[in-house]
Amino acid sequence: MADLQLTDHVPREADDGVWLACIECGESFAPFDDVRYTCDDCDGLLEVRYADLPTWEDFEDEGRGVWRYHETLPFEEGVSLPEGDTPLHRAPGIEDEVGVESLRVKHEGMNPTGSFKDRGMTVGVRVAQAVGVDRLACASTGNTSAALAAYGARGRMETLVLLPAGKVAAGKIAQAALHNARILEVDGNFDQCLDIVQDLAQRGEAYLLNSLNPFRLEGQKTIGLEIMEEHYADYGEYPDRIVLPVGNAGNTAALYKCFRELVKAGAITEDQVPKLTGVQAEGAAPMVEAIEEGNDETRRWEDVETIATAIRIGNPVNAPKALPGIRETGGTAVAVSDEEITDAQRSLAGEGVGVEPASAASVAGLRKLRSAGEIDSDERVVCLTTGHLLKDPDAAAKAGRKPEPVPNDTDAILEHIDDRSSVAETVRRQASKAADSPLIPLVAGGLGAAYLYRKLRSKK
Repeated sequence: MADLQLTDHVPREADDGVWLACIECGESFAPFDDVRYTCDDCDGLLEVRYADLPTWEDFEDEGRGVWRYHETLPFEEGVSLPEGDTPLHRAPGIEDEVGVESLRVKHEGMNPTGSFKDRGMTVGVRVAQAVGVDRLACASTGNTSAALAAYGARGRMETLVLLPAGKVAAGKIAQAALHNARILEVDGNFDQCLDIVQDLAQRGEAYLLNSLNPFRLEGQKTIGLEIMEEHYADYGEYPDRIVLPVGNAGNTAALYKCFRELVKAGAITEDQVPKLTGVQAEGAAPMVEAIEEGNDETRRWEDVETIATAIRIGNPVNAPKALPGIRETGGTAVAVSDEEITDAQRSLAGEGVGVEPASAASVAGLRKLRSAGEIDSDERVVCLTTGHLLKDPDAAAKAGRKPEPVPNDTDAILEHIDDRSSVAETVRRQASKAADSPLIPLVAGGLGAAYLYRKLRSKK
């Protein structure tokens, strides 16, 4: 089991109060002397550690975005577009529907390339410069490649992205292509792409910037800092729970590190740490399996499939950091169907928040856990949405309202609009009446409404 305890000991390898620590064997390494992703001794995951941890007062008058929190990062500034400072939306309709004290949606799709990955890249590409490499590489389900390509271009560095052929949304490939990345489509899944990128990195051919790289997670932990600051400003207290989609489990690990550092610094108490609650698609749920079975590690799923391409991952590399994060905060994990994800995507769109399918998994998970009584009505909840709607325009088009063909005539269009509106209003009135009648089973739910709609249309 990983040892994620933060101590006061500063090893001799520290550089200006920053070092790398193995979470398995405890070995320490200098942060920038060599390119290193895992422990030299045991191949365990590494974590960035700091001699001095800031409190909220240290962030005052520091601007906005990721680098507002430079006191928690390895550098004072990075390769920036800039990133962070994403909205914490209200969602009153969903809040009322699920029945919680409050619900906010942290929309990471509002970052420069449309996903949370920008937070990690602003730090990671800066570290690549510090260690003296000029070729970057990642495996990706889409968002990582878009972010790496943009930040690599900003840093004037060559970028390679390996994608599973035919499994990445067009919007994400287009971003990487336009930012001049070399796109290599692999006949395999994401996890196999990551195996190859790790091999390239071990051979010294490229600097790996997947979330296996501990510096990536440093940028991503600023999501937690923003959530905590803004939520406290609005409510005078911190959220009880953060629900988030899980693919490689990087955000889960990063948020847990954020909260551990805040507790260590005295900025919050242990009982103020939000419960981390992970959500995966049913077709790609190794983290959920591990939580439900009480396992200390995940089992690699070789075959994964879901509409939520950004979390179509069967071997979450950050599981050793993320599983303790869920358990130690009193959280849980749940798997949701593609249908539940699409329904949540539509509901978020109804609040004016446009997200890709994987992002909507957080709301789908909230619904499922609230229905099961795992989440209480008095909880203040934040759902993390990780990518913008336009990341996957095909999925958005399938989930959204279909175009209606009309004649090239204003009067005909008005007649069409009035006709559709009057039928919809009649359906609404009839459904309202039926709710108070003994025949409610006949018209309850989508099937009854659809039947009534067809009958009314045929009368017209």
